[in-house]
Amino acid sequence: MIERMRKLNLIALSYERDRLLDVLERTGAAEVKLHAETEGTQPLPEEGGELSARLALWEDALFLLLSESEKYAKEHGVKDFTLPEDDTVSYREFLAARENLSAADELVQNINALSSGKSGAIAEQARLARALSAAGPYREAGAFSSYTNTRHTVTKLGLVPSAAWGTCQQQLGELSLSAYEAVEGESVLLSVTAHRSALSQLEQILGGAGFVSCPYTGEQTGEELLASLNEELEGEKKKQEEAEKALFSLAPVVKELRLYCDVLGFELEKAEQAAKLRGTERTFLLEAFVPAAEEEKVKSALDGSGITVFYEFSDPAEDEFVPTLTKNNKVVENFEAITNMYSPPSAREFDPNTIMSFFYSIFLGFIMADVGYGLLMMLGGGFLYFKNRAKKGGIKSLAGVFAIGGIFAVIWGFLFNSVLGIAFLPFTVMPDAQHSNWKFVGIDIPSMLIISMLIGIAHIFAGYLCKFWQECRRGHFWDGLFDGITWAVFSMGMALAVVGLTEEFGLSQLTMAGGIVAVSALAVSVLTAGRHEKFLGKFTKGFGALYGIINYISDVLSYARLYGLMLSGAVIAQIISQYGVQFLTGGNVAFMMLGAVLMVVGHLFNLAMSLLGAYIHDARLQYVEFYGRFFEGEGELFAPLGSKRKYVRVI
Repeated sequence: MIERMRKLNLIALSYERDRLLDVLERTGAAEVKLHAETEGTQPLPEEGGELSARLALWEDALFLLLSESEKYAKEHGVKDFTLPEDDTVSYREFLAARENLSAADELVQNINALSSGKSGAIAEQARLARALSAAGPYREAGAFSSYTNTRHTVTKLGLVPSAAWGTCQQQLGELSLSAYEAVEGESVLLSVTAHRSALSQLEQILGGAGFVSCPYTGEQTGEELLASLNEELEGEKKKQEEAEKALFSLAPVVKELRLYCDVLGFELEKAEQAAKLRGTERTFLLEAFVPAAEEEKVKSALDGSGITVFYEFSDPAEDEFVPTLTKNNKVVENFEAITNMYSPPSAREFDPNTIMSFFYSIFLGFIMADVGYGLLMMLGGGFLYFKNRAKKGGIKSLAGVFAIGGIFAVIWGFLFNSVLGIAFLPFTVMPDAQHSNWKFVGIDIPSMLIISMLIGIAHIFAGYLCKFWQECRRGHFWDGLFDGITWAVFSMGMALAVVGLTEEFGLSQLTMAGGIVAVSALAVSVLTAGRHEKFLGKFTKGFGALYGIINYISDVLSYARLYGLMLSGAVIAQIISQYGVQFLTGGNVAFMMLGAVLMVVGHLFNLAMSLLGAYIHDARLQYVEFYGRFFEGEGELFAPLGSKRKYVRVI
């Protein structure tokens, strides 16, 4: 059901604003709204820019700490490493963290400093690796200072490409007044000394060979240079390891940092509320939505706060936008996420989740229609649900939907006599999905296709009843009667006609009865469709209602997807089991192992793909064929002050 909302209006002294927002946050029952323009007041200036930047810095540090800790544990084989999973804190801990945000700044600075140190060490290692690569060919060189010119000679030390060394060597051998030494490798380390009179010839020879002069100077030898670079490289690697180890040692403070991020996030949320408030020189005005059931709780919190505040509660205006808060049992609340993906319901319509969840589960079970798959859905979904029971929405809701759908899959599986695609009973209740055909107006049609159509008509019938109830709640009885009940009766007539036209039911007398009911309902709909229109509009509206039969039939045909998805999954399951059983019973050990792998991997893959298709197409049938009859949507979920926490749960 959708909770009724009340509107809170209050006025208090400006310096009490922060304390008062704390009081409202602790109730968890007040969503601050944009205050209406009021004479003698002005909007408060926007705040929170500095807090937003600070929070982004903290969250970056949190993400960095998480990723670095997990990476270190994986690379170093740290056994039993787990990050803190308990995300619950007491309200006392939450308040204490607010008084010590400077500690979080120090922690974030430490994390960022360690990260910067690691990044610097990695960058320096890359530079040193390049330097080692460049210095490698000079390993055999003596002290670089010894390769110097004299008054009468010139000495060149450097590298010559190996491909050019043959020609260069020949030319150097022909050069008078010169001598050279060479160490051949990937490049040739060449030291050549020549008389100054042969300098131009020497430079011409070396230039043609692609000679590169040595960039190193000083008393070091080539061996000493490489040793020095390697020593520096090892030092930078050690710095990186120390930084990584220090970051890993901070893993236990992840929960603490998460708490700090949410505390600062709440401070930012409070600062951002300023844009919704109005103020005078000394006071501020606030409007908020509060669920009617929580009104007394909010009153008690305000009265016991010790803050001088004037407040009153009232009902929202008829044309005022009101947020939506749904309250359902533990089963139905899992399906709220499916509706919210389409659109949250409007606060002024009824909550469709209870009815939708019933049909969604039936359709999900019908598509899976296997006892084995249903049990796996129940076990897997139930495990994930209870593992995440402290959380809201997300994986918890999805797991709950699959677990509940698994119950219906088991029921349908018994009716279809299927366990992992294998018949296990000597009889079957439902027709064979693959081979059974029924005669519909004399034409052979898959029996399960006809059953899918009947299920669809029942679904649409329920949608029109919801339309009737929606209008009655608003005092529009006649609109509900003509736009809801009339088409619900038409659906009944269609269902009776389909049953009567199917020979296997043996109820041909229903054809006439169903036709009369459907035509009568259609006539009423045509005559009343233009009741709110004037002149020509009365006729065009009636024609539109008549034309609506085409859309109705199209919608009914959409339920063929139930049959198609169920059939594809059933056929694949049957094929996997047939081959798997043959391999398992073949007597060959290798085939038995292959059969076991095929059964496990094949059925898990089929289950996953079938669930994906069922989840999507089942939702589509709810959104289009069902919600299209009555649902308005375009609501916004109730988001009380303090509900935007990302990381911790305050109890």
